[in-house]
Amino acid sequence: MRKLFYLSRFLTALFFPVLISFGMVSPGSAQGDAGYVGADVCKGCHEGYYESYARSIHAKKAIPGSPANKHACESCHGPGAAHVSAGGGKGTGIFPFSRKQIADEKAARCLSCHEETEHLAFWDLSMHKRAGVSCDNCHSPHSGRPENLKMSTPGLCYGCHRDINAMTNKQSHHPINEGLVRCTDCHDPHGTFSSKMIKADSVNELCYKCHADKRGPYMWEHPPVDENCLICHTPHGSNHNRLLDKKTPELCQSCHETRGHPGAPYTRFNTFNPPAGGTVSNKLVARSCLNCHTNIHGSNGPSTHGKRFVR
Repeated sequence: MRKLFYLSRFLTALFFPVLISFGMVSPGSAQGDAGYVGADVCKGCHEGYYESYARSIHAKKAIPGSPANKHACESCHGPGAAHVSAGGGKGTGIFPFSRKQIADEKAARCLSCHEETEHLAFWDLSMHKRAGVSCDNCHSPHSGRPENLKMSTPGLCYGCHRDINAMTNKQSHHPINEGLVRCTDCHDPHGTFSSKMIKADSVNELCYKCHADKRGPYMWEHPPVDENCLICHTPHGSNHNRLLDKKTPELCQSCHETRGHPGAPYTRFNTFNPPAGGTVSNKLVARSCLNCHTNIHGSNGPSTHGKRFVR
């Protein structure tokens, strides 16, 4: 099989320029445009690529007479006549989408058809574009996967975002690895007006899509809750319960420091091993602000109980 492959490639490179010179085959005979050789010629050397392309959505969109993708392989890679005439040398007379090429040049090929797509409206604002990420880093026109992705999420995203991968393996995390939440549920990889390419005007509005019970309105609002959920929580994963940035009461004490309050830190004299004649502090047992202040996101309770978020 391999010998037949190389033989067909050799014969194509050898006789194609001759056939053109005698007028038996024109560079655009398959498609009717100068410089284009047609997908069948590409298949002669790149059968594996052609078979994968034939199963993709791009091949299904190759409708005769349609301006988009009407040249099949050459719609993305450019006219192939010069490439074939040169013997099929790597990168000769063709656009190969290699790592050496500039990301903007590769993206421009895709945008020539997809520029008017709704979810690409903010591509020029995206962090991915600024970081030099091109379409083919995540997508493959030969892929038969949904949206032509090279692999499914979150594995695709973890290829670059390894720090996020580590967070999602912590004991408290959003069920991303379990497949219940996808990266694209919260982020738009093609760009948004918001920070971190989130699919909302603010972090809180994004969180409220799932955690609507935390929205309120409340008679007594906890200021950091109304300002930004990330003041207390880390979204991808934490070693503390409920995705908290720190464990309680340390998290609460980063803003609240009241002497004499049961939530205040204690010295070793108040532990289970008091000095001779000392007493054991009952405030150390299961000590947590949330034991009393249960309505920490906001409260509609009466008087001072509601104001202090006490149950």
